[in-house]
Amino acid sequence: MENQSRSLPQLLGITLRGLAMGAADVIPGVSGGTIAFITGIYEELITSISNINFAALKKWKSDGFSAFWKHINGNFFVALVLGIGISVLSLARIVTYFLVEFPVLLWAFFFGLIVASAQLIMRTVGKWDIKTVLGLIAGTAIAAYISTVHVTASGGESWYIVLSGAIAICAMILPGISGAFILVLLGSYAMIIEGLKNMDFTIIGLFAVGCLVGLLSFSRLLKYLFENFKNLVLAILSGFLIGSLLKIWPWKNQIGDAPIVIHSDGKEDWMMTNVLPQNFIGEPQILYVALLAIAGYLLVYLMDRFGNKTKLVE
Repeated sequence: MENQSRSLPQLLGITLRGLAMGAADVIPGVSGGTIAFITGIYEELITSISNINFAALKKWKSDGFSAFWKHINGNFFVALVLGIGISVLSLARIVTYFLVEFPVLLWAFFFGLIVASAQLIMRTVGKWDIKTVLGLIAGTAIAAYISTVHVTASGGESWYIVLSGAIAICAMILPGISGAFILVLLGSYAMIIEGLKNMDFTIIGLFAVGCLVGLLSFSRLLKYLFENFKNLVLAILSGFLIGSLLKIWPWKNQIGDAPIVIHSDGKEDWMMTNVLPQNFIGEPQILYVALLAIAGYLLVYLMDRFGNKTKLVE
């Protein structure tokens, strides 16, 4: 893949995508990979990541830094990572505030967004046959299971932080699979979030190492799959999104005898179960839920129809 030449406004558009991805990745249940896909940069992201390899270093040595930078799509990375970083440090706090204060309404918005995203990805499947249908079913089942499983592990050892980063980053770049929720399942979510808030560079560094290892290895697999089994991969990703709807269902009631996460400020995160609006403990806000779900759906529809997407040259 050759690096695309982009104008400043186009690079700002990539940064805005990064802002949205960063905000999504800190919320258990929402995937930054979903944002990358619906905004048209998913395949370019996967291909660019997989291009960071020994061949890139050889190109730097033989042809100079400019050739290396073009090979890894450096301008794209800088613009995207800038947006993700700004979001994690600022915008994500706003999103998490709404998650605490107005969870039903926020989940409603994301529900509409995911429904439209699944529909969008299913439209990109070039040919539906028995393999793609089975892929759709399998993806749905896997995501549904992940969305309903309970926390099974925890740990603060160095190796466990690295492992958590490697596993979570793989989930973060898959549409429909939430990296933050995987961290909750691993028992590492509170530790990582607190490390980011407190600028604990030991935790951040170990987590970053794990992310780097997972990202560079998993992206190569995804690139291979996209190049050789694109329709099947798209069907499975569509299933991931459909299955993830269980996790972001707006109406949830608290269950269990103890919280799964206790933050340093005393805030508690409990295991939740989906319920119908009439069984919800609290005000169901059905009208506002419907309006925000429609808004989320229309946002994806408008981005797909009018957005200036940047895609791989096939």
